[in-house]
Amino acid sequence: MDDYKERLRGLALHDDRFLGLLLADESTSSSVVLGAKTAALVRVAATVAVDAAPSSFQHAVAHALATGARCDEIVATLEAVMPVTGAARVVSAAPKLALALGYDVEDALEQLDP
Repeated sequence: MDDYKERLRGLALHDDRFLGLLLADESTSSSVVLGAKTAALVRVAATVAVDAAPSSFQHAVAHALATGARCDEIVATLEAVMPVTGAARVVSAAPKLALALGYDVEDALEQLDP
């Protein structure tokens, strides 16, 4: 299914075979068309949008880093979704994303507080 109309049709019709292919192989469609790093950053953005659990942030960030994304690109992705998700969602996601990057924001703030 290389044609975008066929892919949209498969998604709109909840084509189980097509959805199964997408879920089983991360190298299909999106990664091929967008590139692995961009697709991984989109997944980080989606993780923010759905207010995912910390373990999901860990997975999304690890995948993004494995594709060559830099920490600043991952943080920029968090910032880029704010007009759509709202500031409250981004503020809520920031500590989870930070932990996934190996930075404990709460601990850093405690270090600053005398």
